[in-house]
Amino acid sequence: MNNTIKYFQQLLHTALALYFGKESNYVSIQDIPLPNPSEFSPIIPNSIQPTFEERIVLLLALMPHLSPQTLDSFFLQNKDLDRPYTEFGGWKGASHNGFLPTGQTVAFIIGNAELNIENFFHRSHWFYKNNILHLEGQGDGEPFLSGRLVVSDEVLAKLQNREYEPEYNASFPAKRITTPLEWLDLVLPYNLNEEINNIIRWIQHENEIREQWRLNRIVKPGYRCLFYGPPGTGKTLTATLLGKQTAQDVYRVDLSMIVSKYIGETEKNLAKVFDKAAYRRWILFFDEADALFGQRGETQTSNDRHANQEVAYLLQRIEDFPGTVILASNLKDNIDEAFFRRFQSALYFPMPNERLRYQLWQKMLPAEWLPDNTGEFFQKVAEYKLSGGNMVNVIQSCAIQLYGKTPPKLTLEQLKQAVARELSKDGKVVN
Repeated sequence: MNNTIKYFQQLLHTALALYFGKESNYVSIQDIPLPNPSEFSPIIPNSIQPTFEERIVLLLALMPHLSPQTLDSFFLQNKDLDRPYTEFGGWKGASHNGFLPTGQTVAFIIGNAELNIENFFHRSHWFYKNNILHLEGQGDGEPFLSGRLVVSDEVLAKLQNREYEPEYNASFPAKRITTPLEWLDLVLPYNLNEEINNIIRWIQHENEIREQWRLNRIVKPGYRCLFYGPPGTGKTLTATLLGKQTAQDVYRVDLSMIVSKYIGETEKNLAKVFDKAAYRRWILFFDEADALFGQRGETQTSNDRHANQEVAYLLQRIEDFPGTVILASNLKDNIDEAFFRRFQSALYFPMPNERLRYQLWQKMLPAEWLPDNTGEFFQKVAEYKLSGGNMVNVIQSCAIQLYGKTPPKLTLEQLKQAVARELSKDGKVVN
């Protein structure tokens, strides 16, 4: 980026010289030869051909991170008024001693009165849609362009050749979830696999499907889906594998940090998640969604009205979200029926039957644990009515028992004891 920094330094020097009527090598900042555009390639989508002004906006946003001293020229004082020049805009950070540019700084450098600078920061602009930069922090009633010019953490990560993952905190209460497993490790009924394949097809070819028959007139972007069924039946794993298959990050929203007893706070917390995820290739996964998407009741108290307002806000944000949203619940009836009109599909994840349990045990039990008569062994263990999640717990229990033993052979009796311990958590017994 050295050439880019030198270019911007020359551009800023020229802009200030022209403004104050000083001698300059250039009549206009547009006369300065542009640096190699390939330096922008990591952060500008291939389909975008940025204008001269858009390049200036992007460079200005990057300067506090690439070369903060370059912007020190804006600390120049107006000697007549003994204060900074208003037309330069700018902020001074809480810990950063340098100059932080604003939309007004953009307007000063570009210096084109006929150009609507605010358009660069509109939600329809590719800066916003691709999460590159935006303005923030304008006070109530203050000029829009007084907001600070902020480049996204995602862009900074790309410039440093590192993978971007937003920090999990109160500003973004969601964690990325991954899995080392593959689709072959997931055992589901045939009809459920077909439904999941339809979701994959939509995610991978949404634009083509919506445009081919002009369906974009009536079909909104994005996909909204409900996964419901007993615990441990593969809902979270399926959501994670969907992301893996479609090259999308999956973020599980932490409802404990979202839901607040204070009026309006839940909506604000949700807005942070949806705003951060907008126009990214992310899947938002709401696990145990009943807490947030539950049935609305009759309005009898102010708390009831507040709860119903939260659900109404959720409906609006989910319907407008252009990406994929997956809700997971143990019981379908716990979800407010108004959401079902917004869902493109609702997939039921049942407890595995004996045939599916047989396949699950085959995939999960290490081969070195198995006795010689594996067919009879699997047939017997498949009789225990367990979910896939229960089976993982049973296998972990067996692993602890077998650790250090040579050879580590698992007997049916050991497995039965582990199953009994797992079922006892729900007050059940092994038959």
